[in-house]
Amino acid sequence: MHLTQHDLEILFGDGYKLKEEKPLSQEGQFASTDTVTLVGSKRQIEQVRVLGPCRNITQVELAKSDAVYLGVSAPIRLSGKIIGSGAIKIIGPKAELNLTQGAIVAKRHLHCSPEQAQKLGVKSGDNLALDIDGQRPLTFREVEVRVDPSFDLSVHLDTDEANSANIGRDGGEGEIQRGW
Repeated sequence: MHLTQHDLEILFGDGYKLKEEKPLSQEGQFASTDTVTLVGSKRQIEQVRVLGPCRNITQVELAKSDAVYLGVSAPIRLSGKIIGSGAIKIIGPKAELNLTQGAIVAKRHLHCSPEQAQKLGVKSGDNLALDIDGQRPLTFREVEVRVDPSFDLSVHLDTDEANSANIGRDGGEGEIQRGW
């Protein structure tokens, strides 16, 4: 999940700064040591890691199975597209937030730099198919391309998608398909 600095301070206290635990695959982004509890209409999930740095919107990215478990209506969206998305409660160590929108199931996407996009012959907004080989071969369609100078080549799937293709925490490899 991602928080604005304002919402971080509500949940953790005035002037609070996220504590970095480990870097993520995209430059400048990290998993923090800070966690919150997510509450839906049915259940809650504790110790949900906050990702950093703070962003300009607060957003909770759920796997579809987590949304069902929580009882949260979370549409499939690209990160940052939260208008009309699901409501969710976030409990921090100091306070709680009741978001009227912000819960999404993240649309699968490919991050790449402009140079990588040019080499692959793709541009932002393109949709590709990704073939995964292995014990549970699978083709993911509608993998949206996102291009930014700070990005490095990687595909982001949620845990439900990764599990269906038997992709572990350390990731895997796939082959991009065009013209499907």
